[in-house]
Amino acid sequence: MTTENPPGSAHPADVDLLETFVAFPAPLALLDASGRTERVNAMFLQRFGADGVNAGRLGALIHDQRDGWHKLTLSLREGADAEVRARAVRASGHILLIIEQAGGVEQHSELDALRARIGELERLVATDHLTGAWNRAHLDRVIESERARSLANRQPLSLILFDADHFKKINDDYGHAVGDSVLRELVQLARKRIRASDLLFRWGGEEFVVLVSSAGYRGAERVAETLREAVAAHAFEGAGRVTVSLGVAEHDGDEDAQSWFRRMDEALYEAKRSGRNRVVVSRQGNSDAWAAAGGAGALHLAWQEGYECGDATIDGEHRELFRLANILIDAALPERIAPGAVRSALGGLLAHVQRHFADEEAILERLHYAQLPQHRQAHAGLLRRAQYMAEQLEAGKASLGAIVEFLAQDVVARHLMVVDRAFFPMFRQPAGPGDAGFAQSQAIGAGRPLA
Repeated sequence: MTTENPPGSAHPADVDLLETFVAFPAPLALLDASGRTERVNAMFLQRFGADGVNAGRLGALIHDQRDGWHKLTLSLREGADAEVRARAVRASGHILLIIEQAGGVEQHSELDALRARIGELERLVATDHLTGAWNRAHLDRVIESERARSLANRQPLSLILFDADHFKKINDDYGHAVGDSVLRELVQLARKRIRASDLLFRWGGEEFVVLVSSAGYRGAERVAETLREAVAAHAFEGAGRVTVSLGVAEHDGDEDAQSWFRRMDEALYEAKRSGRNRVVVSRQGNSDAWAAAGGAGALHLAWQEGYECGDATIDGEHRELFRLANILIDAALPERIAPGAVRSALGGLLAHVQRHFADEEAILERLHYAQLPQHRQAHAGLLRRAQYMAEQLEAGKASLGAIVEFLAQDVVARHLMVVDRAFFPMFRQPAGPGDAGFAQSQAIGAGRPLA
């Protein structure tokens, strides 16, 4: 078992993360998937010693993947057993065990501080240190759930892989500091050009992946082309003009992630081979098969019990979002379209979305949800985009299909099924002292090991 001393070869950002782990104001233990202790922090050593955690005692806490704080028996340094409260957080094939401090986290101010530190630790392990994009380990974590959601709800899902052209020459001509700056600037630019519901990951080196939700290869191609144009028109500090090549692939059939990634990579390779600064698309995917199956009913959003978090207000408003989204979908069908009905349905859905976001934020604030600032930011971004698209539609500058897709799929379906699910665990366990606010974040456990 490794102690808390950081290895000398660690990257400075990893050392910073490790120091956060070591100085965390509660006992922490990093375990492998079987429950074997790999690393503990200073507070753990002080209270429990260096022998680590008895994996046999962890039981359902790790194997049943229960959320929240639960009772656990650990051996103290003196050799006696003590019953503590602990929480297990999954971390990219590892388990981060958080032990409640006796007599400490019950105090409101200390509990808030602990939540903040947990939130920061969660963010760090899921984020690429250089660029601030989600890291590849986080993509590995979310991709299977996204594939399952896409297939279960018959909503297309696409990937964009993009790569800075001639990046080695940038490093050679201007130095690695400028190269790093270009990558950071590229991420900032990409975030402004992709949709609010899309997720940006650093794939490795100068390669990045965009997970494009509720869009087939045609919609993802539009996102990719918008990004390509923005990068080509931008002057990067210290390096001037930089271009990117992009490959697009929609998930097809029930192919596994490896096959899907291979098609995406092949599309990028073709973009490079054929001249760079271009988008190449693998033109196959589930959107074609589902469209061929036809039927207006296939376009509807279907509410399922699994979408319930357990809070009556939030669940009721989520169901109403589904109902209003389906009304808008029906009003926008080509054979039924009527401007008055569309305007009414659009206004009703937008008003409810705004009201729901406000209600949800108020509930999460009362529960001291650690990720509320990020949640508020996501809400604000979706509302701004929705209002802009509605104004463009009214001015005749946007298609009805685009705003229907954005509202029904991005604002309603995907935001609920991916972003909102991060706070669901708060409502699934009986409330108790110190329980509120420790919902498992979407960013939890998707980083490289701390060693």
